[in-house]
Amino acid sequence: MSQRHNSRLPLARLLLPAALCAVALLVLVARAGAETLPTLSLTFTKTSVTVGTPPQSGGVNVVASATATKEASAILFLLKPGATVAEVEAFLHSPLAKDPNNAAKFGAIVFDAEVTPGQKSETQTSLAAGQYLVLKGEGEGAPAVLGKFTVTAAASPTMLPAPAATVRSIEFGFRGPKVLHDGELVRFENEGFLVHMDVAIPAKSHADALKIEKDLLNGKEKGIEKLAGGQPFEFAGPLSWGAYQQETITAKPGWYVQACFMETQDGRDHTRLGMERVIRIVK
Repeated sequence: MSQRHNSRLPLARLLLPAALCAVALLVLVARAGAETLPTLSLTFTKTSVTVGTPPQSGGVNVVASATATKEASAILFLLKPGATVAEVEAFLHSPLAKDPNNAAKFGAIVFDAEVTPGQKSETQTSLAAGQYLVLKGEGEGAPAVLGKFTVTAAASPTMLPAPAATVRSIEFGFRGPKVLHDGELVRFENEGFLVHMDVAIPAKSHADALKIEKDLLNGKEKGIEKLAGGQPFEFAGPLSWGAYQQETITAKPGWYVQACFMETQDGRDHTRLGMERVIRIVK
C-alpha cells in the first residue's frame, strides 16, 4: 500500500543515512480554514494509535502526532464493502504488497501524510462514509494496521475551503501551476489510474533543478545529492485514484523538483516515465 518498504524515497536514502531520511520531510501544515473543519485526531506511538472521535462524511482536518516513535506516515485506507481487516493484514505481509496498486482489491489509500515526533501534522481532506483502517508506515517495512474507525454519512457534508491552486498527478506527469506561493492553500490530487505520490526535492539553483530533472528522467540518481539544497519532502504520500489532500505551503521559497518515485511493474520509477518537473515556491 505504501512503498516505504520498496523505493518510496530512493533519493532521500542518497542524501541521508536511512535513520535520518524523514527528519526534515514535514514542512507542510494545513492552517487555512482548518478552524472551521471537523477534526480527526491520530496519535501514534511505536505500536499503537489513538483515534479521536470520527467526524461524519465530508471535509476534515486530520491532526496527527507521534510519541516514542521515529518519523512515520499516517495512512488512511478506505475498505471496500465486504473487505476485512484480516484480508488487508494478510496482503501487507504478502509479496503482492510490493505494488500498492494491488491494494485496490480491498479498498483505497485516501490519505498519507508525514508525522514527525514532537510536531503536529495538519492536513485537510474529504472522507466518504465507510470503514477506515489507520496504518502507520515507518522505515523500509510494510505499513502496519494499528486501528480502525467508521465515518457515517452526513446530511450536509462540510465542504473543504477552496484551495488557491490544485496540482494533479496523472500517468505520467503533473498538471497545474509551476509556481506556488508560500502561505497559500494548495490541493494535491491523484487523477491517475495508478497510485502516485508527490515529492519535492529542493535545488540550490534553477540550473541545478533542471539538472536534477534531467537526471531523474534518465535514471541517473548518483550525484543528485550534490545538486540538492536540502532534504526532500512530501506534498502527499502514495494515494489511490481520486484521493486528494490539501495543505498550506510553508516550504522555503526557491527552486524544487516535483517527482513521483512509485514504481511500475517492471521496476522503473515513475520519474523515468516523465513524472518529474521543475517548480518554484515564491513569497
